[in-house]
Amino acid sequence: MTDVLERLRGGLVVSCQPVDNGPMDDPKIVAAMAQAAVNGGAAGLRIEGIENLRAVRPLVDVPIIGIVKTDSDDTPVRITVSKSDVSALTESGADIVAYDATDRPRKDPKEAILASILANGAIAMADCSTLVDARVAHAAGVAILGTTLSGYTAATETDGEGPDLELVRQFRTLNAFVMAEGRVNTPSLAPDAMAAGADCVTVGSALTRLELMTAAFVKKIQGQLQ
Repeated sequence: MTDVLERLRGGLVVSCQPVDNGPMDDPKIVAAMAQAAVNGGAAGLRIEGIENLRAVRPLVDVPIIGIVKTDSDDTPVRITVSKSDVSALTESGADIVAYDATDRPRKDPKEAILASILANGAIAMADCSTLVDARVAHAAGVAILGTTLSGYTAATETDGEGPDLELVRQFRTLNAFVMAEGRVNTPSLAPDAMAAGADCVTVGSALTRLELMTAAFVKKIQGQLQ
């Protein structure tokens, strides 16, 4: 575990998650994204989906954070909701498995998800929305605390466009490995997150969701012309 964390420390994780059902949502394209990210200096990758993970793992030697996203009418929780997800991720080569560490209900209790991650020999990452989420996860044995869900739960919804740097600062007080993730959408924000106390920074949409970034540019141009 220490070796994996040290390889990530001070680096960038690229989340290769194209828009669902978009033209780039294909394991071969995700694998190409992953290789390009590593060629650019990424210290690690975050990969969603078993087929995507299987396509990426043989091509890179950096640590991979694996997740499975599941949509359900019964719960807003999407990230690694079952023990079977955990087993599939570790069998497919994930070094780290991230899960939703909020107190919202899901298929299998979050305690069972964490136990499964550890039992399968992977490093656990808690995708948190609040300091309380992080405290509970850290006390339970989670190695990586991520600000991933800040702004994306009913209790933390915000109009803010940037990362939750205050939450990064709060996580730093827990003496855990801190991952700044969520709305790090320009290069200048990454060092801000590190200065706030992050050990590592994850960037996704700004790098791998071409539709969203194109739309952002188009919106700015059209606004200028009006």
